[in-house]
Amino acid sequence: MPLGIVIRRTPGVTRWAKWSWRVSGVLPAAKPADWQLLREEEGASEFHAATLPLELHRADAEAYMQGLTAEPPCVYVVLRDSDDTARPLEVTLVTASPFEAQDYADNGEDMVERVPMPSGLVAWVREFTLKHFQEEEFKKRRRDKRTVGEAEDGVGDPRIAQLTDVYRSPALVRKGRLQ
Repeated sequence: MPLGIVIRRTPGVTRWAKWSWRVSGVLPAAKPADWQLLREEEGASEFHAATLPLELHRADAEAYMQGLTAEPPCVYVVLRDSDDTARPLEVTLVTASPFEAQDYADNGEDMVERVPMPSGLVAWVREFTLKHFQEEEFKKRRRDKRTVGEAEDGVGDPRIAQLTDVYRSPALVRKGRLQ
């Protein structure tokens, strides 16, 4: 589904930032746009910055279910700084997966904005998620009896003198110094 990304520009509150930018909304089923001015009021401007497809994948149904349980359900918009003065931010991605958004937030280069989903979009994502979501059955893991307590080629074994053995106990280190 194509989603139009609406970005709001307000005057900055410090002398180091002339403008403050944030994603203020999304427009489901929007037509393509390239930083089209929607409205201006008292120094604030709203732009239809871009239209990107919101793609849903069956493998991410668990992530979508997690996102739908949030209050309110949100989509995540990934932005990057741009060198172009006419288009100061590059809209990179829009996703309904909070897990994918976290991956982009962790890299430190991208900005991830959380935007509440319109009710029609919530219904569309919920329908897809319920159709493809399968809760995984919990399986208790059993230990392999053969490997419990198995030695690893003398690593940490007090009977083998190794000066570079990082697993040696401190008592053996002191003993070696006294001799």
